[in-house]
Amino acid sequence: MIVTVTLNPAVDHTIQVDAMPEPETVARTDTAQFDAGGKGINVAQYLVGLGAETVATGLLGDFLGDYIRRELDTDDIDSEFIEIQGQTRLNTTILADAEYKINHNGPTVDPAAVDELIEVIRGYNPSMVLIGGSLPPGLDYRAIDRIAAAGSWATSVDVGGEILAQLEAKYALCKPNRVELAAATGGSVDTLEDCIVAADQLREGGFERVVTSLGSEGALVVSEGSCLHAAALDVDIADTVGAGDAMLSGFLLELSHGNDARASLRRGIAVAARIVSVPGTRMPAFDTLDEATQQVEIKEYSVPKREP
Repeated sequence: MIVTVTLNPAVDHTIQVDAMPEPETVARTDTAQFDAGGKGINVAQYLVGLGAETVATGLLGDFLGDYIRRELDTDDIDSEFIEIQGQTRLNTTILADAEYKINHNGPTVDPAAVDELIEVIRGYNPSMVLIGGSLPPGLDYRAIDRIAAAGSWATSVDVGGEILAQLEAKYALCKPNRVELAAATGGSVDTLEDCIVAADQLREGGFERVVTSLGSEGALVVSEGSCLHAAALDVDIADTVGAGDAMLSGFLLELSHGNDARASLRRGIAVAARIVSVPGTRMPAFDTLDEATQQVEIKEYSVPKREP
């Protein structure tokens, strides 16, 4: 069982207009899309699509929280969220001559809500817990550390680089992207070797593995004394939204089956390739995933020594 935790979920609201309105004028649109969002929720959706036993949890409030619950029910995703005071975020994307994003910070959360959340997680006795996304006002990195230390589960995190640098508990893995890796370490990430050095530096902060998504350059897994790099599969790209979450879901699924980092990286790359081949949030077919997984090329690198 894998439990995903989203401490600051959102309803993602996307609209399209011909052009942004001038001041004191109104733009009208016939399109509006609403999706349940947040990294933990996204990973849960992919895990369910892959056939994994998964429960999504986290903190929800008010009518937008109710909307997320209904959407997960519709998608047959098991969930149990803690109800909080305040309103779950509404994040708006406006598609016009360019893409405009307005994200809410989220409701202010009492740290006591984390105690309730931990009890929910314990009730499922998971082997793995994934904590993903931003933190709402009122919570800091210590909320993540508390969840990681509260049970015997292996905890993975997919959070911002600044938060990664603050975490103090022990973690099975973290999954930064290139920008987050730079923010977590303050190091250069211009080249693959730079990323390997930075990932190893981050690993020493309390992570068994650092899984770094590199976009079109694939992904990297650094563990103690070992580094694996997988190139991205050559597919027609329709939409890169969700690629990192998809890669992480495939990686976690293989780990939950007892497979090693090499097999997990292959599966993660194959799942990401499926996701980027379809537009929007539509779940692709995974019926030929084993064949795609075998096509992923893995190279092993030594971890360069850092300057003292």
